[in-house]
Parts: sequence; C-alpha cells; structure tokens
Amino acid sequence: MIITQKKPPEEILSLLSGAKKIALIGCGQCASACQTGGEKELGEMKAFLEENGKEVAGTILSEECCHKLLVKRDLKPLKDWDVDAVLGLSCGDGVQTVADNVQLPVYPANNTMFLGQVERVGIFHEYCRMCGDCVLGSTGGICPITKCAKSLVNGPCGGQKNGKCEVNPENDCAWILIYKRLEAIGQLDRLGQTRPDKDHAGTSYPRHINLREKKS
Repeated sequence: MIITQKKPPEEILSLLSGAKKIALIGCGQCASACQTGGEKELGEMKAFLEENGKEVAGTILSEECCHKLLVKRDLKPLKDWDVDAVLGLSCGDGVQTVADNVQLPVYPANNTMFLGQVERVGIFHEYCRMCGDCVLGSTGGICPITKCAKSLVNGPCGGQKNGKCEVNPENDCAWILIYKRLEAIGQLDRLGQTRPDKDHAGTSYPRHINLREKKS
C-alpha cells in the first residue's frame, strides 16, 4: 500500500492561494485506508476550504486515482464545474494521473511517504523502496535497502548497539534481523554470499512496463 500523510493546512492554503473555485478528488484505495483521501476526508477538506474563503464546486471519490482510464471517467463532472484548480487527496502518482487528464492546476493535499505494510488500521511500516533489483531471496525475506538506515547489502556497519541501529536507536539493526531469520529457516550459509552493491547508474527514469508487448 502507498502510505500518505496530510500536508499542513497552511501549506494547502498556500498552494491554493491563486484559486477561488476548487474541485476535490480522493482515492478509494490507499488514501482511504490511510485516512487521507476517503469520503470522510473529502468532507473535512471541503469544510476547511470553505471556512477559509474558498468555493468547493464538488468532490469526487475515484476508485483508484492511479488508474488513468478510471480517473478520466470520474473527472467528467469537472466539465460543468468551471473550477480554477483541483486538489488531489491521494498519493503523488494519483495527483499526476489527474493532471494528465485535465488542463488545470492540480495540487497535492498529501505527502507520499512509502510503500508500506499494514499492521492494523492506522499503523503502517515501510517495507519496500521499489528499487527494481530485489535481494529478498538472499536475505531471508527482509529488505536491507529499506530496513537498514544505510541500505547496506553485505552486512552491518558495526555501529549497532544492543541490536539497535546507530542512526535511529528505535529501529532494530536490519542485519541482525536478517541473521536471525536466516538462522531460523536454515539458510545461514547465505549470509556469506557476496552481493553486488546497488548500482542505479543503469536505471533510466521514469521506468515503464508494458505487459502487452509481444514476447520474442
């Protein structure tokens, strides 16, 4: 799940300083689960903006703000609303998808934080950096890129104390976790395998995947 947090109210008002009439669009998936872009949050944002002198022409709750065709369908009411701007209560991907479909300024109401695990309602943990070069097969299913503050791929830095990270003592040392996991599943020999350092030089952003391309 893409985890988002609400931007400070004053920042949202600053983004919308040149707009008088605004449309709001939320996301029925990740942002709803994060309580940053569901039906309740759309209502709260509408009330907040109106209290601060803005006119909210309408609200839209898209099923998935990152799905271009669904967003295109859901934005059809905008044609009749004559708004100055759109405020997206979704992740950054959703905001950009909305912007692809309209000739209007589109502003983010949220900060996009990370791809996370849902422990329970309202509790999220960062689990994946989406690096495109997964090493989980050799680290016991624990990601050193995400869980290690230094993203080390060949063992700990030596700065841990009592099993905790020197950068953030509230976090467990990723490589101690990896050691214990590999030991528990009988794969401790993998710890001695040398892994190449992460090389992002060959990555060309933005990346694209087309499942419709014919395989040679």
